Amino acid sequence: MSFPNIRPRRLRTSAAMRRMVSETRLHPAELVLPLFVKEGLAEPRPVSSLPGVVQHSRESLRKAVAEAAQAGVGGVMLFGIPERKDATGSGGTDPAGILNVAIRDVVGEVGDSLVVMSDLCLDEFTSHGHCGLLREDGVVDNDATLAAYARMAVAQAAAGVHVVGPSGMMDGQVGVVRQALDEAGYTDVTILAYAAKYASAFYGPFREAVESSLDGDRRSYQQDPANVRESLREVALDVAEGADMVMVKPALAYLDVISAVRASFDVPVAAYQVSGEYAMVEAAAANGWIDRERIMMETLHSIRRAGAQVILTYWAAEAARRLRAEY
Repeated sequence: MSFPNIRPRRLRTSAAMRRMVSETRLHPAELVLPLFVKEGLAEPRPVSSLPGVVQHSRESLRKAVAEAAQAGVGGVMLFGIPERKDATGSGGTDPAGILNVAIRDVVGEVGDSLVVMSDLCLDEFTSHGHCGLLREDGVVDNDATLAAYARMAVAQAAAGVHVVGPSGMMDGQVGVVRQALDEAGYTDVTILAYAAKYASAFYGPFREAVESSLDGDRRSYQQDPANVRESLREVALDVAEGADMVMVKPALAYLDVISAVRASFDVPVAAYQVSGEYAMVEAAAANGWIDRERIMMETLHSIRRAGAQVILTYWAAEAARRLRAEY
């Protein structure tokens, strides 16, 4: 049987037509740019496994954030790399530590023209590279870590951050951080909870970027890649404890998790297109195997289509400029 008048291809005949009927819109304001700042640097230092990404000096960080704001990027996520690390990650709670100083620099540079977020975790600051404090037997001490997170949250809020991102996957971290912020008078500081963070192999280049000291793995507190329902329990707990937004990390290998979280919860859902996802595309493009720009935008649209309202990506500024030029 023939249906000569049913031709879906009529809606694909031109770029203008495709734009008109597009089901998924990606906006620059939905993109967040992760940025690394290293204590003591005089100029930016390239990260070899992340082409185009650098460890910033304080000066170059301010410039990068100003450029991101000009591109229309919605926010930045800051990670600090101290010159010295210790067992307790004291640089993360020190008001004069590199991350807290960088927050002040960035907020002073751009004010409220974009959302300034900061990673709330000890892994960049600990000599052992774990996200929390360790017991004598080498196991992460969940409750002792929560107390450190509370101090870290208040230090970041005092520096002027708009959003804190507790990413250590400790039980009860959101509730403790919310209580600490409220008791210190920082009731308007938003919490972006890394609620579904998997023990993934996609984090390798990130660990070079932050000069991780990790020996071993984080499988005892990050999630098993085989699990989905576990993520929904984790998200439910974080929302109940006061999370304003929730994160799924990584993104591309966990689009089903993003979709499930979006379908189950009313809070904004974020996803982090992590270093390994970015590096694979950049490496393949450098070898001439793929069309870099098309795949960049295709992956971002796939994450948005899955239900993420906020996307952390190392392509944020470049993608934002492309989107502004297209629309």
